[in-house]
Amino acid sequence: MRMILAASAAVVAIAACTTLAPVRTAPAPVQSADSYFAKGAAAIQARISARGQPHAKNVILFIGDGMGISTITAARIYAGQSKGLDGESYQLAMEKLPYSALSKTYTHDSQVADSAPSAVAMTAGVKSYNGSIGVTQAASLKDCATATSAGTTTLWEQAEASGMATGIISTARITHATPAATYAQTIERDWESDADVSAAGKAAGCKDIAAQLIDWTKANGDGFEVVLGGGRSGFLPNTMTDPEYPDQKGRRQDGRNLAEEWLEGHPERKVTIGVSTFEQINFDSDVQVLGLFEPSHMQYSLDRAKDVRGEPSIAEMTEAAITRLSRNPNGYVLMVEGGRVDHGLHAGDAQRALGDAAALDEAIAAAVAMTNPEETLIIVTADHSHTLAMQGYPQRGNPILGLVKENGKLVLAADGKPYTTLSFANGPGSVCKKQADEKWLCERPDLTNVDTTALGFRQQALIPMGSETHGGEDVAIFAGGPGANLFSGAMEQNEIYHVMARSLGFK
Repeated sequence: MRMILAASAAVVAIAACTTLAPVRTAPAPVQSADSYFAKGAAAIQARISARGQPHAKNVILFIGDGMGISTITAARIYAGQSKGLDGESYQLAMEKLPYSALSKTYTHDSQVADSAPSAVAMTAGVKSYNGSIGVTQAASLKDCATATSAGTTTLWEQAEASGMATGIISTARITHATPAATYAQTIERDWESDADVSAAGKAAGCKDIAAQLIDWTKANGDGFEVVLGGGRSGFLPNTMTDPEYPDQKGRRQDGRNLAEEWLEGHPERKVTIGVSTFEQINFDSDVQVLGLFEPSHMQYSLDRAKDVRGEPSIAEMTEAAITRLSRNPNGYVLMVEGGRVDHGLHAGDAQRALGDAAALDEAIAAAVAMTNPEETLIIVTADHSHTLAMQGYPQRGNPILGLVKENGKLVLAADGKPYTTLSFANGPGSVCKKQADEKWLCERPDLTNVDTTALGFRQQALIPMGSETHGGEDVAIFAGGPGANLFSGAMEQNEIYHVMARSLGFK
């Protein structure tokens, strides 16, 4: 796929003279009267009045799921040290974008965000309820029918209606919260296939997320040109053996094979499940591609080399998507999610999380190289943070995954034991364990002779939880291209939508 990157240089050179977005007409979002939407629109209009109207032909939104500022800092050092460079002064591709801001991630009902409404804030410009996708504050989480009556119009739906090309990429399931926020409406983010929908939901006729993707009924659009990620089992019937895993089957109970349905009557469409078929697709054509590379989530970046089946990297998927979407003279909107950054953090596995953050940064670098900064607004942010902490006073150049050392010597805590630079406030690596007598004992294991840089090492945490939780602090926004100057200070997360929409000429 690197040939795509090289071939794009000529395209960028030719396009350099084009700075104005095409004239576009898109339907007004159904959520226009929502108070969060209206306030966000007014805030960005005030910035446009002061700083000028941007004109973007294309928008690429990169979301590092759970990629809080401490994760970015650790990923910077990790990426630099992995290349044999000085990690502290290393610069990630995202950090080279010229504008930055902070994003306030609270939701309508929670101080600490879940991925579903925080993604909706960016795709539809509203704040909503934890656990819900594509609905406003007017929805009732006890009535799935309100997913329609209190639904939203996403930027991706507006783009399709205006004749633009659209795409979504995720290393998680493509029906997972963040990618689903570009197309789905549901009061329950976990309803990814019909097997997940509650009896009440089925009785009310509420659709699962995978079915919503395939049954695209949005006005004046034919659906996404590129969809690449995991989650294959949600598209296949439970009577069908997975094409790569003979011991697994699909999950659908309604007998539908959504992948086959998506192909019916559309000779320009292709489904790919592995790197070999992915590499055979000519993305420099009018093809529509549905890539479902795993039954569930895609592999962590650090585990991909050990997977004999093979799947493309997030950078390769990004290059392919940009190549395909760039064919549309009206421009495109693309979301790229590094979904497994979040999963590594939930597992208390900092190394896998940092590996995926570094892989996402390679995709960002590829996008920057393939696009014209006068035409394409590139935004990099996170939906929420995590409880990852960077601590102690480790000497310069100390391995980011290692034990804290000063002047070449291990630093001992008050309990006489060494500790790692990275730890979590809570999670499965808690030092508190329930004993046989049902009492809890909190005592740190001695890490003196433990290789804390080994893949799979779980950083120590304090509060015992089966899965580490999200963090509630602000996250970073990095941006470049038309409209990037609208990012500054501490902003409401839903204002990101309004920057993208106004930069594309949508009202």
